[in-house]
Amino acid sequence: MSTCVFIQIRCRPGSTYRVAEEVALREIHSELYSTSGDYDLLMKLYIPSGKDIGVYINDNLLDIEGIERSLTTMTFKAF
Repeated sequence: MSTCVFIQIRCRPGSTYRVAEEVALREIHSELYSTSGDYDLLMKLYIPSGKDIGVYINDNLLDIEGIERSLTTMTFKAF
């Protein structure tokens, strides 16, 4: 069973749309939104079963040019 995580992404000024386009091209997300507040993007992502969550995020997301910081929220149970 895959693990659902939400990742908030802070981008360098002026790079939010470029980052969002790169995320979309990688086709790793379930949903991706622009947001207001401390972070610029909010992504819903399902980590494949058996994958290390930190390694998966590092290898598939955090190497995108323009990402300044991220905050990952793990989920446990849907109601």
